[in-house]
Amino acid sequence: MTQLVSVITPVHTPSIPYLADTYASLVKQEMPGGWDWQWLVQEDGQTGALVDVLPDDPRISVGSGRAGGPGVARTLALSRVSGELIKVLDADDQLTPGALARDIAAFDAHPQIGWTTSRVLDLLPDGSTAGWDKDPAGGLIARGAVLSFWQANDYRASVHPATLCLRRDLVFALGGWMALPASEDTGLLLAANAVSEGYFTREYGLLYRKWPGQVTGHAAHREPAEYQARMRIVEARANALASMLPHGLPLTPLA
Repeated sequence: MTQLVSVITPVHTPSIPYLADTYASLVKQEMPGGWDWQWLVQEDGQTGALVDVLPDDPRISVGSGRAGGPGVARTLALSRVSGELIKVLDADDQLTPGALARDIAAFDAHPQIGWTTSRVLDLLPDGSTAGWDKDPAGGLIARGAVLSFWQANDYRASVHPATLCLRRDLVFALGGWMALPASEDTGLLLAANAVSEGYFTREYGLLYRKWPGQVTGHAAHREPAEYQARMRIVEARANALASMLPHGLPLTPLA
């Protein structure tokens, strides 16, 4: 029986032109024996903008729903998940070759982990790339380690939430993505780290596109009052999970 990685991509209209590159990066993935991927593309809204945009590929499933931001779109896409693993992939980003195989290998080697992440290269408008000089060492990430770093470094996580690959049961146990206008992916990362070990791959797994229409580049993303409110909610959730589940969530081995 084929096992699946369910790749979830929320889409808003300005990011549609980048979907072809995102799809191309998926097609280039060489999957381990017995594995394949499905791509769950979810419009944040009900405009019909994705009609005839995507290729005719049976691995693609398109959905839509009332606009509520990327977290709402991702969570709605969970209704169509068939995979044992759930991979985050934004509409304007690209996986690097081998990214999914490396995620799967980490889960195979470390059955106790609930999630994986990897290094990221920013993809700049001129086509050049830039990395980050504070990536952790590769390997296992202890429970609570990401939260501690985040608190000590002005709410910047030690690993990038846009590279998350998580066990399906963990995502559902945590309720999917937080109901926030932004930072919902960081919220899921910190929640997952509060209840399970993770893994960081030192190889680059994602090209993270920087472009003018990027939601995280808008001034509203850093509006002080809302930004501080989001950070308090994210932190409180992670702390509550860690306190209520001192031994973490029991995770069953992948089939």
